[in-house]
Amino acid sequence: MIAFIAAMALAYVPAADAASDSVTGVVWQLHEHAPDANGAWHKLGARELLLQWTAVDGVAFVRGTGMQQSSRMPNWKRIAKQPWAQSVILGLSGRTSEEATRSSLEPMVEESLRIATLDFPFTVSGYYFPAEVDPTWKEAPAELPPALARLPRPLWISVYDRSNMGPRNFADWLAGWLPGDVGVLLQDGVGIHVRTAPVAREYADALAERLGKPRVRIIAEAFREESGRLRPAKAPELRQQLATYSGFPVYLFDGPHYVSEHLVKDVLRP
Repeated sequence: MIAFIAAMALAYVPAADAASDSVTGVVWQLHEHAPDANGAWHKLGARELLLQWTAVDGVAFVRGTGMQQSSRMPNWKRIAKQPWAQSVILGLSGRTSEEATRSSLEPMVEESLRIATLDFPFTVSGYYFPAEVDPTWKEAPAELPPALARLPRPLWISVYDRSNMGPRNFADWLAGWLPGDVGVLLQDGVGIHVRTAPVAREYADALAERLGKPRVRIIAEAFREESGRLRPAKAPELRQQLATYSGFPVYLFDGPHYVSEHLVKDVLRP
């Protein structure tokens, strides 16, 4: 536990000035139609890139995995030079389907272990295993710990509460089985209107109390569901989210898709 806290402290470096201290990092959900990432997220404070995955559904976005390679590979050397990618939480191997993920832990772990041995042109600050966890996954307490035990550290998973257990019950549920050296990225649920930012903050506070604050970070959904479609959040909406989560490391989901340079400027505008 002490080693985990030390590693997390090293991985999180606050932004240098008050105008750009609201965001720790940005999430990038790679797919073959979006093989590159460009943005001004560092102006909000982002210095860390969280990759959703580097391989998904058997297709790899990096070379050397033995898996089928994407027909459109990211320019990793260019990305490594970006101010918002001073360090990278390396997403491992995943599945786009939640059902497939929950029945594919063994192959995902095997693929992830191959990815973790590769060399990258960026600084890897940790690893993210893209098996998103919520209480409807009844087998998670039995199946996930042995899978997570095989993966490199520092290690993160993302969590959410579709069952609406409430902050304290949700934190107790996770604390009852999650390995003590695994951190959680809380999906706030604001973008799909599952809960408001203040309620998401209550979840984060409850998780911090039960797991320890160094193990808790927040994924702020930088989009809104509207009339059955997803649109980028408006500046006042995103500004309110970020203000509500003050004191926690926050990652914008998904930067390349929803947080344009124009939106960044609007968020920063007085």
